[in-house]
Amino acid sequence: MANVNIKELLDSGVHFGHLTRKWDPNMAPYIYTERNGVHIIDLYKTAAKIEETAAALEKIANSGRKILFVATKKQAKDIVAEKAKSINMPYITERWPGGMLTNFVTIRKAVKKMATIDRMKQDGSFDALSKREKLQINRQREKLEKNLGSITDMTRLPGAIFVVDVKKEHIAVAEAQNLNIPIFALVDTNSDPRPVDYVIPANDDASKSIEKVLGYIIDAVSNGLAERKAGKEKTKEVAAKTEAPEAKETAKTETSTEETK
Repeated sequence: MANVNIKELLDSGVHFGHLTRKWDPNMAPYIYTERNGVHIIDLYKTAAKIEETAAALEKIANSGRKILFVATKKQAKDIVAEKAKSINMPYITERWPGGMLTNFVTIRKAVKKMATIDRMKQDGSFDALSKREKLQINRQREKLEKNLGSITDMTRLPGAIFVVDVKKEHIAVAEAQNLNIPIFALVDTNSDPRPVDYVIPANDDASKSIEKVLGYIIDAVSNGLAERKAGKEKTKEVAAKTEAPEAKETAKTETSTEETK
């Protein structure tokens, strides 16, 4: 379970919301007060929500399902890419490709196209093309890599999505809703939390705030993956121990049969 430190959240500026005139009334339960025209988020509620979210994502990771991280805003994209890579999870930090979830079959075709180009370069067929064709294919490969490179290993729909700024990533949220994929998100005071299954009320504009909250989430997912790996290894050990006596018994039986003959 994530042990959230309130002082660390405070030092990272997680409590700073948006200007009061830009607020979404649905975020009222998570707002502590207002200061100098800015809403202040209740960090005790943020801490509780981080722990709840971390526990749920740990279970999903333990089940073997992928968690897709989505953040295309400048302050978050590099942080999210680095954190998601560290636990080998897919992420989208460039433009959200329309139909990424609702038209997943087409997206997979684009990913396979990348693999086809890579094979052409390996088997030498790429060298037989004209200079112009090579240039066109390379450009196509670069574009696909930029938009879809981080999801090449995602062979099926994710078990959940984690979003930074639901207002900016509203298309991703809508697609996940349409497919009943659980939505986890950092939600600031200017956003509507209602479409989100697991809300973390937090400042989604400051990189320090995003990094701090995401740190707890990544640790939880990492724990889930480690538990899954340990469980698999234990199962293998039990299977090996079970097979060993059976093998000995078979050998004994075969020996006895040969002696009888």
